[in-house]
Amino acid sequence: MAFCNSCGATLADGMKFCNKCGAAVPGAPVMSSPAAGVPGPTASKGGGGALKIILIIVAVIVVLGILGIGAVSFIGYRIAKSAHVHQDGDNVKVDTPFGSVESSKDATKAAADLGIDIYPGAEVQKNGASSASFGSIHTVTAMFMSSDAMDKVCSFYKEKFPNAMASTADQNHCTLVSNDNKNMVTINVESTDDGSKFQITNVTKK
Repeated sequence: MAFCNSCGATLADGMKFCNKCGAAVPGAPVMSSPAAGVPGPTASKGGGGALKIILIIVAVIVVLGILGIGAVSFIGYRIAKSAHVHQDGDNVKVDTPFGSVESSKDATKAAADLGIDIYPGAEVQKNGASSASFGSIHTVTAMFMSSDAMDKVCSFYKEKFPNAMASTADQNHCTLVSNDNKNMVTINVESTDDGSKFQITNVTKK
């Protein structure tokens, strides 16, 4: 049995207000209205809308990525299908829609294609020789051995390329780089126990 704190009247179980004086009964649950400015259950709708937008953006990115991979694969397939490889010994030629690529490991041919003077008495080496062309660019590399000392070989090529834009040398190595409108020649000379070895690379723009 409960009694009203204000007037002492007897209160039935579950009553929220006194029947006599109208005072509120302590401990009785009181329904409160939502406070002003506090979002109700509908506030979650905004979060759900933002999540949907994020998911849509992610889906678009994934679709674009798949389309990009498909396009690259298709282009690669078309190039591979239209490319033709021709091989004759060490000479290989590949025809593509963008031009032809030719390569050769024939040391004698590479030395002849350098287009510059070879140090007198130097022997061309089979290893390290290559010749390749793509479009208007032709690259030739050849390796040589000489019984003469490194400084003699370097002096020979310094005379051939007096206007070399780069020239470095130490006790065991020297490098020359010469460049003009059509050719870029790089010469690397190293000292060996039997003399010297040197590599010449010529990049030519036709």
